[in-house]
Amino acid sequence: MSVLRTRSRLRTHRRATARTTVAGGLVLSGAMAVVLALLPTTASAAPAAAPAAPAAVTYANNLDGWILEALDIMSANGIPGSYEGLHRNIMRESSGNPLAVNNWDINAVNGTPSKGLLQVIDPTFDAYWVAGTPNDPFHPVANIVAAANYAADRYGSIDNVFGAY
Repeated sequence: MSVLRTRSRLRTHRRATARTTVAGGLVLSGAMAVVLALLPTTASAAPAAAPAAPAAVTYANNLDGWILEALDIMSANGIPGSYEGLHRNIMRESSGNPLAVNNWDINAVNGTPSKGLLQVIDPTFDAYWVAGTPNDPFHPVANIVAAANYAADRYGSIDNVFGAY
């Protein structure tokens, strides 16, 4: 038998045994056609479910969690700052104590002691408080965001603060 005749018989055999289907305008054959034939088409598929609401972010109730939550709020409000800049300033100002009050500096002598993680006085907190956070200078996240907002206005970013501000 000639080589040409063998190839011709092989092609005929393949055509006869291959399963061919059309999927999405493409002609498929063999095992792929079987797999695709079992998949529902868009015409027979059930309607897509509404997208699930994004999961609420949960932050730890500690310094790390407060900084991370503040950074998310700062980002949403266009307030610059980094974890490192916030942490460095918090540790210098209050050692991480959200209830810290400075009763000895010039602000305290003038009747407006510095409060909270970043030692913000009430007039500064009120002026730079960010809506959506509690209006409470002792609230750790509100204190961080207000102080970072103030530092951004005065110094460009809390990251640029390396001493009392």
